[in-house]
Amino acid sequence: MKNHPILKNHLIRQYGLLVLGAWTMLFAVGGRWDIAAAAWLYPVLLLRFARLGRAWSGPLWLWAAHAAAAVFWVQESKIGFNSVVVAGATALAALQTLPYLADRLLAGRLRPALATLAFPAGVAATEYLITVVSPFGTAYGSLAVTQHGDLPLLQLVSVTGPWGIGFLIGYVAAAVNGIRERWERPSWRAGLLYAALLPALVLAAGGARLALTPPTSLTVRIAGVSPAPAVTQHLKTVLSRYADTPAGVATAPAAQVQPAMTAVEDDLLTATRREAAAGAKIVVWPEEAVRTQESHEAATVAAARAEARRSGVYLEIGVRVHTATAPAYGRNEAILIDPHGKVLWTYQKAHPIPGSEKYTPGDGRVPVVKTPYGRLANVICYDADFPAMMRVRADIMLVPSHDWREFGAPHTAKAALRAVESGYALVRQDAEGVSAAYDNQGHVLATADYFTSDGRQTMVAYIPTHGTTTLYDRIGDTFAWLCLTLLAALTALAARRPLKYRRRPGPQFFAITPGSQNR
Repeated sequence: MKNHPILKNHLIRQYGLLVLGAWTMLFAVGGRWDIAAAAWLYPVLLLRFARLGRAWSGPLWLWAAHAAAAVFWVQESKIGFNSVVVAGATALAALQTLPYLADRLLAGRLRPALATLAFPAGVAATEYLITVVSPFGTAYGSLAVTQHGDLPLLQLVSVTGPWGIGFLIGYVAAAVNGIRERWERPSWRAGLLYAALLPALVLAAGGARLALTPPTSLTVRIAGVSPAPAVTQHLKTVLSRYADTPAGVATAPAAQVQPAMTAVEDDLLTATRREAAAGAKIVVWPEEAVRTQESHEAATVAAARAEARRSGVYLEIGVRVHTATAPAYGRNEAILIDPHGKVLWTYQKAHPIPGSEKYTPGDGRVPVVKTPYGRLANVICYDADFPAMMRVRADIMLVPSHDWREFGAPHTAKAALRAVESGYALVRQDAEGVSAAYDNQGHVLATADYFTSDGRQTMVAYIPTHGTTTLYDRIGDTFAWLCLTLLAALTALAARRPLKYRRRPGPQFFAITPGSQNR
């Protein structure tokens, strides 16, 4: 039977779909080589493979495909392999396989309209669960981040959070597969119309929001400044001499490390003074802009307070404090200082990068303060990959960050979703990456690439001082919970129905045999 020509052709088509879908998925993982269209195409191909294959073996192949995509993302982003990353990639791949398994087990027992909902509900629910149970947030595993350049579509997240885009992509994949299975039946034309209607409505509504409700408030000039590459590189060279132990920098002779640290600090203070003179009212330094030994932290903050008073600006500084205390051996802080030199908050990063940063996490409470330029709020870099944490009533969100060449651009682009979700402008000043400012609809207001900027490492943007309240901000992850509820309801309904579609190889993908069982 294995040599039967029809079965051979079926297997070639089936595994061809797997290979093509897995290859396409590599360009929809939230990395620097993403292609937005790939995120819509690969679920169509992989879902077709899942429906043609066996219920027990198909998910194993799909798990392997998603694991390969995770490894590809780690490699292209130059994150570096470690036990946490490997375990995380394996676990996330298993979770991402669940929507295909749910569709494979449920679709044949449900009416076509309901069967079309199983896969998208599974996609949205799984993406939400990834942010709840894993330490990776939306850094990996979210289809929404691949669509950051499509502003009409992006407006959907102001209602549903990022899970709505995952649902929509899953819906299109399920609808296209349903049409293919019934291609020769008269109803396929109606199915095609329904498949196109939902995305069209979402795009139309998003376009209307962009056109009819643009940000119209007054603006404030905000400058993001990073230290010059020369002083940064000199500091790295000096600190590398003491990197043999976790507490090496903290216990190094101050006379050996402090001059290089002070040079970076002075460069940033000079840039702050320059941008304030040019009209900036708020100045933002990147994450870990200044490195200091614990004994010198007070002097570092005092110098920044003096500069804020002198220049009359709100100054947000990023500080890496080196300590000899295990297991963190340091703190990752962002400190906001007002024009009178008063410290308004000292915020500690709540989400250290898994397997890379060993800081003791902060409490995750996002600070908010009222100013003449609206309500300012602050998180640090990777914190912005957690939508629930970023749901804050603010007008301007400051996100000091520190990436690297291969990851800076995609990581900053993902932050645009948080601005649209919560209705505030977002300023992400990135050391050794791409800095950008967004309004509350995702428009790029300014951008600067650390590696292509000639001379000053500065980004200047005019930022709206008043945000808006979004539905997502009010109802939170209700849409994700509705998807989980829908999936549970479909499972209960399917359990009461006999299997109506028996899969068999050949040109006819589905044979309708009411009451039959798939043995």
